[in-house]
Amino acid sequence: MKAWEDEKRFLAGVEEATRFFAGEANVQHAANRIAQLLDENGIPYAITGGLALNAYGYSRVTVDVDVLLTQEGLHAFRAIHPELTENGVPIDVVLAGEYPGDGLPKPVAFPDPAMAAVRGERIALLPLPRTIELKLASGMTAPHRLKDLADVIEIIRILRLPAGLAEELDPYVREKYQELWVAAQAEERE
Repeated sequence: MKAWEDEKRFLAGVEEATRFFAGEANVQHAANRIAQLLDENGIPYAITGGLALNAYGYSRVTVDVDVLLTQEGLHAFRAIHPELTENGVPIDVVLAGEYPGDGLPKPVAFPDPAMAAVRGERIALLPLPRTIELKLASGMTAPHRLKDLADVIEIIRILRLPAGLAEELDPYVREKYQELWVAAQAEERE
């Protein structure tokens, strides 16, 4: 019975990944709907997390929509969309001023989306250097967030980011970026 359940989960995962990379997964529809609602209501936001990484060229599946709001933006959003789900997809809200990773004060905090977000055709994102900065601070301070450091290695590798990008980052995370940049240069062995 267990082998059948494992196979069923495997096939469901492959099917979901196929929909995701075709741009047709529930998480992508949810992100588009959330962005539309926020835009229509004039609520500043930025899509972050795995969906933002995909927008920057790192193709990886994610199952939730991470959205950066201010406290006021969250209250306004909850007034028009009381549930923190959309089409069965969890909406993970991070608030401007909060700290990534362990949540403790540090030099890197989530920025105000009205000041930091860059607008695309349909959605607003954090700029890539800010996304990298937040992922580094998160992975550096929370042992359960090591995926954030792995994401940084992959985005460095895939986009061939320069070592000099460290100068655009907060000094708090520069050394970790440089360390991961070196790690990203290693050739994969089969």
